[in-house]
Formats: sequence, structure tokens, C-alpha cells
Amino acid sequence: MNKKHIFFDLDHTLWDFETNSGKTFEKIFKIHFIDIELTKFLKVYKKINFDYWRLFRNNQISKQALRYGRLKDTFDKLDIHISDELIHKLSEDYINYLSSFNHLFEGTIEILEYLKPTYKLHIITNGFSEVQFKKMKNSKMDIYFDKIITSESVGVKKPNPKIFEYALKVADAKKEESVMIGDSWEADIMGAKNFGVTPIFCNFENESVGESILSITNLTELKKYL
Repeated sequence: MNKKHIFFDLDHTLWDFETNSGKTFEKIFKIHFIDIELTKFLKVYKKINFDYWRLFRNNQISKQALRYGRLKDTFDKLDIHISDELIHKLSEDYINYLSSFNHLFEGTIEILEYLKPTYKLHIITNGFSEVQFKKMKNSKMDIYFDKIITSESVGVKKPNPKIFEYALKVADAKKEESVMIGDSWEADIMGAKNFGVTPIFCNFENESVGESILSITNLTELKKYL
């Protein structure tokens, strides 16, 4: 593909967010003696969290509103009464403990080892800076990446073209030399494509997509393209 720079998303792409998030909730529920069926909670929470992140990505809510609202709405939907004080504490503990769990998607280290000698590797993430850097360090992925760009450091979120423009600038990369790999169709794939960077879709759930975009169902499949 004649590429030199590869930009990865982090959550849901390399770092197994759902697994790590579930283990975090299991831990903080035990700490606060909250008796709730974890599987039932996560099933409701996953959709609500996704919707809140979309609002956050579109600058319709604040970080604080996201952290509180996704928990409040989940408990309300499950008809479980939790005080606002405890919800705020759970929200705080969730962020503090999240990066202590570091399950990665199958093939993550293998593909990073494969790519590192040939390409400059970078991260572009909409996640919160204080958490993302801890995830990278604790999972021992930081050693593979040259630049880690967070939306908070730039002031805009994917798919805003400004974050891609900033990322290429700090990485000293050109559009035609770059690839964006991620799981979010809107933020990563369409964001990169509209900016002029080649996208590769981490289609781990085998979604049906209407456009002709390079896609993989396992990270090691990147070897076919890179």
C-alpha cells in the first residue's frame, strides 16, 4: 500500500473495552456492596454508554454528564434505586480502576510486533486523556507507538477533520502515506475517509456495511494489507 504511518484507535480496536469495563464494574460493585446481576447490568449499560458517547463525540454533553448519565440511566432502566452521591462515587471509581484491567484483543501484540519495524505507529483516541495513557502503559502497548493523540489534547473529537489534521502534523505524516484503523464507522472510518486517509475497518462483529472499505475481523488480518 506504500504507507509509512499507521494510526490506530484504542478502545474496541486494540484494548478490549467491553471485557475490561465489565471487570471494572464487577470490582466496584463489590467494593460498594451493590447486589446486581452483572450480565444484566452490562447488557443495558452497553447500549446506553454507546448513545452517551455519540452525544459526547458530537459535543452535545460534557464529560461529567457522560460519566454520570450513563450510570444513572442504566440503574433507572433496571429499576434499581442508587443515590446520586453513590452514582458519582461509582463514576469516579470506574475511571480510577478501569486502566488496571488490560485485556487486549486477540492478535494485538502480534500485529504490533509485525508492524513496528516497517511503520511509524500512532494512536488517535476520543477517550479521556488521563485514562488512555494509563491503559497504554499498563497494557505495555506504549512502547510500540510514536505519537498518542487524544481528543482532549486537540480540543475536537473524531470524526472532526481537525483531529486528523493535527495528528498528521505532529507525526510528520502525509495523507497518502497514512492509514487509520478503528472500530467506529462514523468516527474512525468515515472520519478518515472524508479527510483523505485510507481507512481499515475493525469489523469484529461482522456488521453489514454498504461501502467498499477494507475491513478485518481479526487484527492479524492486517498482514493482508500492510
